[in-house]
Amino acid sequence: MGRNQVRKIGIALLMAAAVVSVQACGSASTTPASTPSAASAALPAAAPAPEDEAEVTPTPEPTAAPTPTVAKKSPQLVAASQPLADGTPCTVAAKACVDLDSQRAWLLDGKGEVVRGPVDVASGSKAEPTPPGWDLRVYLKDQDHVSNESFTDGVPDPMPYSVFFDAGGIAFHEGSPEGASAGCIHLGDEDAKAWFAFLQMGDQVQVVNASKVMPERGLTYDGPVYGYGGARAAGEGEKKHDRDGEHDNNRDARSAEGGSNDD
Repeated sequence: MGRNQVRKIGIALLMAAAVVSVQACGSASTTPASTPSAASAALPAAAPAPEDEAEVTPTPEPTAAPTPTVAKKSPQLVAASQPLADGTPCTVAAKACVDLDSQRAWLLDGKGEVVRGPVDVASGSKAEPTPPGWDLRVYLKDQDHVSNESFTDGVPDPMPYSVFFDAGGIAFHEGSPEGASAGCIHLGDEDAKAWFAFLQMGDQVQVVNASKVMPERGLTYDGPVYGYGGARAAGEGEKKHDRDGEHDNNRDARSAEGGSNDD
């Protein structure tokens, strides 16, 4: 082989090596761009996005139905639906009963049974009457209470065995059953102790007028109608039918004697 042939072979080898090197970098590959490589062909194709994806509407949380408003019955209506405790003008639910007309009071077991009474009491005067009520509740007890409103020679008046049951400081307490109070209910000494021992916080007290309660239930009331403290001692408020009967008897007596019937 001549020198020229060897040179040509060498040049051919150099050119072949250059072509191989360019294809390895991929910058000028003769492989068509649309033909995927083996590595890329192995990758899974991405799922196509849905053309019309439905819009998701959030489900509203259920709301609780509004609680119906029930009109609360007045204490008087509630009491009207309950029977009276035997021998009293108060209902079977009462633990203490006060009749302003007869100026008497009772203790009951809350089921209609009388446990003490009737006893004489003195309620408020005409100027400061004791307010009636069907659903009064014991809210304070104070064995050694003294008045914040009544004073003697500058000293607060004592109110032993106080059992408070109405706004304004209305209470059962020891006091003269014949002397009007400033709105409280006066009880004799032993009765005041019994009321204090028996009544508990939250117990129901009823203060009523028997002359109104009984006819409303179709019953007859023939007791006295004092209506306020101190009237019994003053001789006021005797039974109306007794007054009428006495009046009729006196008139008949005068007629029999030939006297005048004029009053």
